[in-house]
Amino acid sequence: MAEVKILVEGFTKTDNSGENGKTCCTMTLVRDGDLVMVVDPGTLKNQNILSDALEKEGLSVNDVNAVFLTHSHIDHFRNVGMFPSAKVIEFYGEWDGENVIDRIDQLSDDIKIIETPGHASTGLTLLVKTDKGKVAICGDVFWKKDYPKVDDYADDMEKLKESRVKVLEMADYIIPGHAGMYPSKE
Repeated sequence: MAEVKILVEGFTKTDNSGENGKTCCTMTLVRDGDLVMVVDPGTLKNQNILSDALEKEGLSVNDVNAVFLTHSHIDHFRNVGMFPSAKVIEFYGEWDGENVIDRIDQLSDDIKIIETPGHASTGLTLLVKTDKGKVAICGDVFWKKDYPKVDDYADDMEKLKESRVKVLEMADYIIPGHAGMYPSKE
């Protein structure tokens, strides 16, 4: 079984509260065999926050061999360059330096990519089988557990609703774009 660990729990003030402008996505570590992946390396006031979180897991940025991007909004990918040895998996393909190949959606027996458009047309969710159940690392399909149902930043609200239903049907746990993990039934 694969392992999932939140490295940096995200937050946002970019919602319907009227207070805008401060956001940090949730950054997650996924391990499965030789795969050491960071999902959404995001934005931080200091990159040491992420490298220190990896160090607590016995890893350095050089140990990370894959970075997965849930969608192409800069608050989810700005620090992708921190990982010099990593391939980058995103909507349009799998990048290894300047080389790109088609994205493979079954990364292992326990890790699958599904397309989840709506918030962004490039939306992807990583479904990970763990010993606790299936975890959906879904970026801004869900910003946080109690985020308003209407996403003011969505490209297509109808597609987003469909993506939310798909994720909820497939996952036992949700790691949203800007908060900690919670059971999908909540």
